[in-house]
Amino acid sequence: MSPAKILVVDDEPGVLFSLKAVLTREGHEVVAVDSGEAALEMIKTQEFDLALIDLKLRGIGGIEVLAALREKSPSTVAIILTAHGTLETAVTALRHGAHDYLFKPCRTVELRESVRAGLLKRQQAAETPALAGQPSADAEKLPPEADSARFLQRAGLIVDITRHLVTLDGHLLELSPTEFHLVTYLASEAPRVVPAQELVQEVQGYSSEPWEARDIVRFHIHRVRQKIHAATGRTNVIRTVRGVGYCLNL
Repeated sequence: MSPAKILVVDDEPGVLFSLKAVLTREGHEVVAVDSGEAALEMIKTQEFDLALIDLKLRGIGGIEVLAALREKSPSTVAIILTAHGTLETAVTALRHGAHDYLFKPCRTVELRESVRAGLLKRQQAAETPALAGQPSADAEKLPPEADSARFLQRAGLIVDITRHLVTLDGHLLELSPTEFHLVTYLASEAPRVVPAQELVQEVQGYSSEPWEARDIVRFHIHRVRQKIHAATGRTNVIRTVRGVGYCLNL
């Protein structure tokens, strides 16, 4: 990955220092500011390859900074930093031109990968005349990263299919791959009651007898319910319809 000029915007000193240190070690030129107001000044006077923008800033917020960036420099790649509870706002940011989002505190490996992918996207756009210099109005269109195939939302439940993440009422659920696919399928079919045999077929990819499917699904549903209760205190999110199957109750 070639060195790039990166703007980092975050009003938490520790986070700002950490992000700058990681990106500087990667060889990038990093400009770090601690407010939306300072970010707007930087955007007016300097050109950046990529920007990391915290959503929740005191004063001028991250969405406003993103909008200004899209208007002044639509080719700059933007990555949103967000807390679990603001994933819905992060989805909105993706729909308005952000490349990706990262939960705070983000792991170094995730930060590096997101930045690498964002810079690669910028490079590919620059090498393709049809994509280079697109007007900022294009930011209002759904980019591939934010189309309806990536996110599922049912009331307070948000599923990010790309990142394999689920949040419920702003709380991140720590799910295994099987549990993630189970919740995703129930969300995609909601409010329909899904039979156990269908869940086994769609989630785990094989056919089973009715009694076998009930035992398999019962185990996974129990684990998901435990994790939901631990994260949110809720006990009624997945409902059992005796003799029929399971459905989301949101």
